[in-house]
Amino acid sequence: MRPAQLAYILDREFASTAAGHHTPVMLWGPPGVGKSQLVAQVAARHGVPVIDIRLSQMEPSDLRGIPFRIENRVEWAVPAMLPDAERHWPAGILFLDEITSAPPAVSAAAYQLILDRRLGEYRVPPGWAIFAAGNRQGDRGVTYAMPAPLANRFSHFEVDVNLDDWVTWAYANGIDERIIAFLRFKPELIFAFDPVKNAGGEMAFPSPRSWEFAHRALRKFGDHAELLPGALAACVGHAAGIECAAFIDSLDRLPDLDAICAGADVPVPQEIDLQYAVAAALAGRALRARGTPQAAEIWGHILDYAQRFPQREMGVMLVSDMHRGIGQPLFAVPQFAEWANAVAALMLYE
Repeated sequence: MRPAQLAYILDREFASTAAGHHTPVMLWGPPGVGKSQLVAQVAARHGVPVIDIRLSQMEPSDLRGIPFRIENRVEWAVPAMLPDAERHWPAGILFLDEITSAPPAVSAAAYQLILDRRLGEYRVPPGWAIFAAGNRQGDRGVTYAMPAPLANRFSHFEVDVNLDDWVTWAYANGIDERIIAFLRFKPELIFAFDPVKNAGGEMAFPSPRSWEFAHRALRKFGDHAELLPGALAACVGHAAGIECAAFIDSLDRLPDLDAICAGADVPVPQEIDLQYAVAAALAGRALRARGTPQAAEIWGHILDYAQRFPQREMGVMLVSDMHRGIGQPLFAVPQFAEWANAVAALMLYE
């Protein structure tokens, strides 16, 4: 399931705790697809804390607590890491990350916590949702087969990689538009994990997470042409890193983006890679213009330019990225209706 759909599901699952309808959720997927980040984003949207428990780093007694004697009976000291409405917050997310990397004895200790929301006398506060995540067997990670009793305590979703969803996140989080343009140009490289190939020696591979690392590398080494290819390759693998560096090196032939945003008659580049770069850069300019007095004017000029691409699909991609970031206000720009009429046949029939 694509991340945008899973974000909605996790939002609803969190909200359902208040009515007592919450079902613990298990997110499956290979490394680097953003499972942990999905959970963190849900918590951020609702303004609640996340308690991240890595069962792979625990012993069974770490979760159950330590026994101590009171007169002629034994009680258990509840681990401080477990949610407490007074110490933490009345609502939040208990996140059991890397659950498939936990030894069976540890995961068995979590059975009661996940299904019954309790461990002995301890109770999970009513406002807390329980989410978990882990890699699949075959993903070249330290994984154990999930026991059937544990699996039956979750609803299960597999996290797919979706370029449009990643691009929306990337614009919102300031990812370098050259990285976005490259992945629009080479969409198959948003995720390319081969457990067999990577087992042969290459550690880095393209993934949503490692492209964020590539963005950081570009910030640090973008002014060192001799270092950038190696820095990118260290993040996303040799082939993808070298290809991305070559793409970035070609962007000195981009047209004047300031002139486009000002409404000047700027030709569209003939090279397809430069068209992807222009579209990504203009979408970024449009999003950064939000809230400024010139926003509608800039958006209108970009919409005018979107109609000039030789391939109408390129303009559709540009406007779609703008809409994901801007939303309804884009429809109020006069040039939007003109652009929509120009591409109506493409949207309806092709």
